[in-house]
Amino acid sequence: MAGNSNDFSSDGENISVITGINITPFVDVVLVLLVIFMITAPALVKEVMDIRLPKTNSGDGQIMQTLGVAVNKDGNFLLNGVITDEEGLKAAVKETLAKAPNAQAIISADTEVAYGRVVKAIDILKSSGLEKFAVQIERETKTAQ
Repeated sequence: MAGNSNDFSSDGENISVITGINITPFVDVVLVLLVIFMITAPALVKEVMDIRLPKTNSGDGQIMQTLGVAVNKDGNFLLNGVITDEEGLKAAVKETLAKAPNAQAIISADTEVAYGRVVKAIDILKSSGLEKFAVQIERETKTAQ
């Protein structure tokens, strides 16, 4: 088949061949996956830490998080998701306050944790100089009656 080429039609007209790749669908899929991961990541972190927050009818939950202090059901302290002891918590609070004097903390505790462990976490924060903190809760869902 001499003279037969992909650049010409049977009529001898020039046909341009698309050599580029259209990446728009790829970008769309990547952005959708990014949104999915952004939505599911907080739920996964809460499951990994195995903390069930108490539920209340009040509270707006709009506090800027600097330090995340949690007490799991075994009574262990977690600082930003990493298990630590009382001395490690004190050191981290003092270090944070040196960088940001108006630092805040959010305290999360499992519903099965002894009240004394939560009070101990608050005492460590306050004795280390941290004055602003909040207790993280989940809103109770209202049931239809």
